[in-house]
Amino acid sequence: MNQQNFNAGQAQARTENSMQYAKENASAAADRAHAAANTSGDTAQQHKDEAAGFLQQSGEQVKSMAQGAVDTVKHTIGMDKK
Repeated sequence: MNQQNFNAGQAQARTENSMQYAKENASAAADRAHAAANTSGDTAQQHKDEAAGFLQQSGEQVKSMAQGAVDTVKHTIGMDKK
């Protein structure tokens, strides 16, 4: 009977150790997944900001070119009286 109790105790201890190990691994995996998601989000935001900056700059260039074309047409037809 004592041997059975001892074996049962060992089995319970191994089970508890395995459960603790599994919890720790799950927690570490969740931490890594969270960090990866944050990194992806940060990268996406950076790309979004870069795209917005590029579009802003492109818009300003188009506006400047259009204004230049308007000025050229006005000058050509004599409407650029300043």
